[in-house]
Amino acid sequence: MKGIILAGGKGTRLYPLTRHTNKHLLPVGPEPMIYNPVSNLVACGVREILVVTSSLHMGDIVTSLGSGEEFGADFTYKVQEEARGIADALRLGRRFAGDESVFVLLGDNIFDTPLTHFTANYRELQKERGARVMLVEVDDPTSFGVAALDETKVVEIQEKPEKPKSNYAVVGAYLYDSHVWEIIDGLKPSKRGEYEITDVNNAYIARGKLSYDFVRGMWMDTGTFESYHRANEILFSRRSSSR
Repeated sequence: MKGIILAGGKGTRLYPLTRHTNKHLLPVGPEPMIYNPVSNLVACGVREILVVTSSLHMGDIVTSLGSGEEFGADFTYKVQEEARGIADALRLGRRFAGDESVFVLLGDNIFDTPLTHFTANYRELQKERGARVMLVEVDDPTSFGVAALDETKVVEIQEKPEKPKSNYAVVGAYLYDSHVWEIIDGLKPSKRGEYEITDVNNAYIARGKLSYDFVRGMWMDTGTFESYHRANEILFSRRSSSR
């Protein structure tokens, strides 16, 4: 299994904080945001990691992360020339992954507990075949991809539905086998002109091969000022209480 961190995008919702830097280098608690997905992958035993970002901020990302030795990892870097959606960014990992499964993390999703149960279940229950997503229960699911479930599988994902079928949001952690590349090759752009990760997941649903786990601990999406501020409050308060 190899890891892929998607750390592109313009971070427009966090402007002007992102005027001169990639949002994934902004501090969350005592560390740059991108350290969280790196630490999560390493905690799950994934040490070969590809970081995908834009050409504008590639130098800053490499300066911050280096070779990976500091983290007990081995980093590879890839430039996404144009922001055309999460699935398009993931497409750049094809040669890096080879025939291995991939653990994909969005760089602005923060987890306070390592996702070891997520990767363990994928390895043990699915033998690293098919796909697996991570879910969290939210108060207002209309801003997320929302999963309808049976006992072991996701049966449908609605993207930002007006009338959601559940309160379970799909968060930015995905496990895919090597069939993900042929699925991405067959995608068409959405109405907003992007290649959507929801379409990838729905393709696995159509094959009956999308399972799920629930987040343990806390999940934070730091893509807006409100959520970014809240994540800092939580992580700094926990750091203070642990002293």
